[in-house]
Amino acid sequence: MSNAVTCRLGDEAMVEITIRGLTFSYASHKILDDLNLSVEKSEILSLVGPNGSGKTTLIKCIDRILKPQGSILLDGREIEHMSRQEVARQIGYVPQSSSTPLATTVFDTVLMGRRPHISWRVSDADLDKVAAILELLHLEDLAMRDFSQLSGGQKQKVLIARALCQEPAVLLLDEPTSNLDMKHQLEVMEIISNLVREKKISAVMAIHDLNLASRFTDKLVMLKHGRIYAAGEPDSLLNEANIGKVYGIEAVVMNALGKPYVVPVRSLSGSIACD
Repeated sequence: MSNAVTCRLGDEAMVEITIRGLTFSYASHKILDDLNLSVEKSEILSLVGPNGSGKTTLIKCIDRILKPQGSILLDGREIEHMSRQEVARQIGYVPQSSSTPLATTVFDTVLMGRRPHISWRVSDADLDKVAAILELLHLEDLAMRDFSQLSGGQKQKVLIARALCQEPAVLLLDEPTSNLDMKHQLEVMEIISNLVREKKISAVMAIHDLNLASRFTDKLVMLKHGRIYAAGEPDSLLNEANIGKVYGIEAVVMNALGKPYVVPVRSLSGSIACD
């Protein structure tokens, strides 16, 4: 299938991220192979695919944690030519997990998200921003808790709060719901969705849960062996044939709340190989 996809909401929308010919290898092992895609403002794009298909690697390439071949543009500017501080002002990154070497409170952890905007000292406006984000994510009661002592789910919400405190134009999320129970998964996805719409930012999210992706995503990109297998809206992509080819499983796809709902049935013989 085609390896190029342009994800648009309308002719008047401005492109937030454009990726052209992106390739990345660890030594001689190719992880991403000639990816081309665009993400618009006010759009959530979810990267889906089996383990090892390149989802996390692509997220890290966009954030300049990794240095790929090819071109990544933010509103027409090559990210490669932007300073680290410029990138940090534009892109908020939420990793799968994080640890801090020193004892740090939740409040101070979230305050780190203001670092790209702080010149000499922390201002009252910075402190107010942290307080507002903590309230938004219902983390006020944890503000003075040691980050390292939190549960996995609590840590994940704090990392999202830290990224939001950057006031980014682009939000990158690597498995943002992986450590959360169902209630908090929905809460986090609703927060992300509302912020994308209200602030008109872009979000690129690596996610395993196809049903959460179906409900909260504008566009899906299915990755297989580091290439784009298929891309488009969840309604057109989430079908038995695509899921079988990409994941190596038999699945039933039903309609629930007007969205595709995937029910895994069994693993197919000769399961697909992962990178």
